Amino acid sequence: MKILVVDDELSMREYLEILVSRWGYEVALAATADAGIESLERDAPDLVISDMKLGNDSGLRVLKAARARTQPPEVIIITAFGTPASAIEAIREGAYDYITKPFDNEELKLLVERALEKRQIRLENAALRRSIGGNVIRGSSRAMDEVWAMVDKVAASPRATVLITGESGTGKEVVARAIHNRSSRATQPFIPINCGALGEGVLESELFGHVKGAFTGAINEHTGLMVSAGQGTVFLDEIGEISPALQVKLLRVLQERMVRPVGSSRELPVEARLMAATNKSLEAEAKAGRFREDLYYRLNVITVDVPALRLRSEDIPQLATSFLARAADELGRPGLHFDQETIEVLSRYRFPGNVRQLQNIVERAATLADSDLLGVGSLPPSVRGEEEKSDSVPAPSLSAGFSLEKHLDEMERGYLREAIRRAGTKVKAAELLGLSFRSFRYRLAKHGLE
Repeated sequence: MKILVVDDELSMREYLEILVSRWGYEVALAATADAGIESLERDAPDLVISDMKLGNDSGLRVLKAARARTQPPEVIIITAFGTPASAIEAIREGAYDYITKPFDNEELKLLVERALEKRQIRLENAALRRSIGGNVIRGSSRAMDEVWAMVDKVAASPRATVLITGESGTGKEVVARAIHNRSSRATQPFIPINCGALGEGVLESELFGHVKGAFTGAINEHTGLMVSAGQGTVFLDEIGEISPALQVKLLRVLQERMVRPVGSSRELPVEARLMAATNKSLEAEAKAGRFREDLYYRLNVITVDVPALRLRSEDIPQLATSFLARAADELGRPGLHFDQETIEVLSRYRFPGNVRQLQNIVERAATLADSDLLGVGSLPPSVRGEEEKSDSVPAPSLSAGFSLEKHLDEMERGYLREAIRRAGTKVKAAELLGLSFRSFRYRLAKHGLE
């Protein structure tokens, strides 16, 4: 991913170039607003980091030019001349966030990661809307007909709390977005947040906001998602991962429809609808004492259960064809298609990773295809029902001094790096490796890759 840095101070441009490059991103530099706007056209960055004051010019001009693009990058404004009024103006014009100099490197890094993840989600949603009306998991099975009938009923009741259940990869967020898009809240924001990807303190701040000075690094006031969503929808994925302390605070928000930012003595009204999703049985978690029973009942006003793909195998041909059409469009190869035998093999596979796994398999096949016709050989051996050939893997060297632990560590480090390179974000990289975000983050720290 590419980040454009716009700053009139040479030392700050060079500092940010070193910092952002160290985080693994490609960097473009501009010293003026005009040069920054030219770079928007030439380099098509995914994110812009711009100083508010650019000599006698303003970073707001760069911000407006960025937001006017067909696929606009996110924009973070940095300034040493910040006032509440300028912060509000930057946010009103569409900036992702606002930070003042001197800034904390880790805080800026977190803002960059979240901004890029938001843009990636926006691009993926646009792709979903282009492909079969944005309903990539609808299918034609009776099981999914029942799900979509429930979606229509729930959408007509825009205040009710909804709990979406199902195995990982079944498309719970797609169902949540469908409910939002079919409701009277459709013109308002839909804000997803992965509860399992953030630590307790960060998640609390993201949901409820914080005041300046509430904790170390809180150098600006931050409006939480519960409030900034307005009359839209806040979608809490992996709700079963939140801590007991945060469960208490979330319960109060649901009961009182008020939220208190971290470090604040005043409460703010919450108008957004709350939807949550989990691949766990919250009822079982509540009985085991790991999840508050009263919060479970508050969340479980309406439940939509998304069936596993193996329970609706008749949907696989349609889904595989749709995913392939999208991949073919992105690759510029409109002629890509599966033969009938390949569709039959896919239909017999049980897909433990559900729709997400099917999508990954199709994208892999399309990317590696030598011809437009994708046969059974384009599928992984496990899908074809074959074992990897033992002679396809060279025998390891077991010479003196060989360390299995060191060898496995090197392999794991390589997979982590490759996943980050391909996925672009840590959350997506964890999904690509089939790991929870917490496990992925632990492994990064273990190998010094943070």
